[in-house]
Amino acid sequence: MTELGMLKGYGEEDSTDRTPGMSLRKMATLALKTWPFMRPMLLHLSILALGMVGGGFMGFISAFVGVDLMTNKVLLGQKLQPLQATVLFVGDEYVTTNIEQPVEQEPASKTHGKGDIKGIGKSEETLPDVEPELTQEQRKVVRNRLLIWTVIGGVLGALGWTIVPYYVLWVWQSINQNLRVAMVERAEHLSLRYHSGSRVGDAIFRVYQDSAQILNLLQHGIMYPLMALYGILIGLAFVFAFDPLFAAIVIAVGIPMVWVTVVFTPRLRRRSLRNREANSDLTSGLQEAFSAIKVVKANRAESQIFERFDRDSKRALDAAYFLRLDMVVLSTIVGMTGALTIIGSEYIMVTWVIAERETFLGAWAVAFLGFAVWNLGGFQIARDRVGGLMGGTNWLVRIWSTMQDLFIALDRAFYLLDLKPEVVDPDDPKPFPAPIREVQWQDVQFSYQEDQPVLTGIDLQAAAGTVTAIVGTTGTGKSTLMSLLLRLYDVNRGQVMINDVDVKDLTIEDLRSNISIALQKNVLFADTVANNIAYATTDASRADIEEAARIACADEFVQEMVKGYDTELGERGGKLSAGQRQRLTIARAVVRDTPILILDEPTASLDARTEHQVLANLAEWGREKIIFVITHRLSTVRNADQIAFMKDGQIVETGNHDELMQIEDGQYRSFVVAETGIGEAQ
Repeated sequence: MTELGMLKGYGEEDSTDRTPGMSLRKMATLALKTWPFMRPMLLHLSILALGMVGGGFMGFISAFVGVDLMTNKVLLGQKLQPLQATVLFVGDEYVTTNIEQPVEQEPASKTHGKGDIKGIGKSEETLPDVEPELTQEQRKVVRNRLLIWTVIGGVLGALGWTIVPYYVLWVWQSINQNLRVAMVERAEHLSLRYHSGSRVGDAIFRVYQDSAQILNLLQHGIMYPLMALYGILIGLAFVFAFDPLFAAIVIAVGIPMVWVTVVFTPRLRRRSLRNREANSDLTSGLQEAFSAIKVVKANRAESQIFERFDRDSKRALDAAYFLRLDMVVLSTIVGMTGALTIIGSEYIMVTWVIAERETFLGAWAVAFLGFAVWNLGGFQIARDRVGGLMGGTNWLVRIWSTMQDLFIALDRAFYLLDLKPEVVDPDDPKPFPAPIREVQWQDVQFSYQEDQPVLTGIDLQAAAGTVTAIVGTTGTGKSTLMSLLLRLYDVNRGQVMINDVDVKDLTIEDLRSNISIALQKNVLFADTVANNIAYATTDASRADIEEAARIACADEFVQEMVKGYDTELGERGGKLSAGQRQRLTIARAVVRDTPILILDEPTASLDARTEHQVLANLAEWGREKIIFVITHRLSTVRNADQIAFMKDGQIVETGNHDELMQIEDGQYRSFVVAETGIGEAQ
C-alpha cells in the first residue's frame, strides 16, 4: 500500500489543469435543461417549496416574538402588543394602551430613573401617565401559554422532521430516475462509432454519479440559495429597522467576502473537474479489470491490476480531498470575517443599549413587536440577526462552492444527452417489406474516419431461401458489412436495400425487429436458460423456446440440467462450456423467427458433428429466409449457396465453393489453400 499524505500533491498541476468554462449564463442554461426531468414532479416540488418558505417564515417570526415575550413581558412585566395578545388568546387587560413611539429622548444621564420623554410633536417635556405593568398572575399566564405554543411547535416540528425527509427523498429520487433513464436511452441510441471510442466505465460514472447532481441542483442550486438569500434579506430588513447605519456596516463587510469567493471560484472548478475525471478513470479501470478477469488470472497479472487500482484510487482520493480542502479554506476565510463582524457589532449594540438609543423604525416596531428603544430584548434579537446574517453569508458561500462541483457534474451528464445519434429514423418511414425477396448492397462505401475507408464499392445481392457466407481475412470489413444492414452505422455512400427499399427509409425499430443476429462473443445473463433464449422476445412461448433450442442443438444438454430450461445460469453463463454458450446464442437468434438471420462465427466453438447438425437444422429452418454467415471455417463455407470473399474492404469474388475453386489464382482459392492445404483445396 502507498502512504497517503494529507497535503502531498496539493499544489501540483497535471494534464487536467484547465479551468472549465462555467459562466453564470452556462450555469443557468444547465439548470434550465433539468426542467423536463423535474416537470413531472412539479406539484410535489411546489408543495416542498411552499412548506419550506412558509415554515421558515413562521419559525423566524415565532422566534422573534418568543424572545420579546419571554424577555420583556414575562421577565420585565411589560404589557403585550395586540398581535401578541391575539396569539396567546388573552384579553384586552394584557394589551398596552401606549403604542406610539417617542421621536426624541433626553440623554440617559438626565432621564435615567425619571422616565422623562418628549411627546411626539410637543415642544415641552411632559410626564405621561406611567402604564401599569402585568401582574404576577398575568405574567404566569403569558409564560404558560408561551410554553404551550412552544410544546405544540416542538411536536409539529418533530413530526415534520420524521415524515418530511421520506417525502423529500421520494421526490428527489424520482427526478434523478427521470434523468438516468433519459441518459441510458440516449446512450443506447448512439451509434457504435461513439461507443467504440469511449470507455464503458466513463459512461457508467456519468449515468450513476454525475446524473445524481440533479438532486443537489434542487437543493444547493435552487432551494438553498433562495433560502439563504431570503434569510439574508429578512435579516437585513430587521437590522435596518433597528438602525440603517448598522445595516450599511453589515453590507460593507460582505464586499471582501464576495471578492474572496470570486478569486477562489476558478480554482474550485479546476478541482471539481479533476475530481470527476479521476473518479471516472477509477470506475473505468475497475470495469475493464473485472471484465477481463480470466485474462488477468491466466497471465498472472493480478499485481499489475492492483497497482493500477491503487494508483487510480489514490488519484481519485486526492482529487476529492483537495476539492473539499479548498472549500474549507474559502469557508474559513469568510467565516473568520463574519466572526470579527459579530464581535464588533456586539460592542456597538451594547453601547446603544446602555444609552437607550432610539430604534430607527420605533413607531412601527413598537406597534407590533415592542422595540421602541435599544434594550436587552432588542440587543438579543439584533445580535441573533447579525449572527444569522453572517451565518447565512457563510452558508451561501459554501453553497456556491458546492455549486461549482454540481454544475461541472451536470455538464458531464448533459454531454451524453446532448450527443446527437448519427443513425435516426426518417421523417416519413416506410413499412418493412414483406414477404422478403432479397437484400442488396449497391456501391456501398463506409469509413469510421474520413481518411481511413473500411468498405469501398461493395456490391452484393442475397435472395430469400439462401445462405450467404462472408469470408475473408481479419480486418477486411465482414462484420462492418452486416452492421450496415442493421443500421448500427449508416453508409457514407451507396445504398443497402431490402426489396428495393433503402434501410434508411425504415424505422430503426422496424428494421432491427426483423433481423436476428448471433454474435461470436456469447453474452448470457445470470438468469434461467429459458429467459436467456427468449431475451428481447417477449412473446416467445415455452414451445418456441424449446424448438429454437432444438434447432441450435442445445436441447440435449439443457434437458440434462437439474431444472432443465428453468436452470439458473451463472454470471455471463459461467456454468456452461464455450460450445454450450454458443448454441444458446444461436437459439436466441432463432427464436425471434425473423426473415433475416446473421450468424457471426456461429460454430467457432462447436465440434464438427455438432456444427454439421446445427447448419443442417438452420438450412431447413430458413428455407424462406435470408441467412448470412460470417466465418473462417471451411466446413461452414462449403455448404453455403453463395460465398462473398472480401479483401481490403472490397468483395473481390462471389459464387459457391465449387465455382470459386475453379478460378485459377483466385483469391478464395488461395485463402482455402492457405487454410487447409493443396490436397483439401482440390
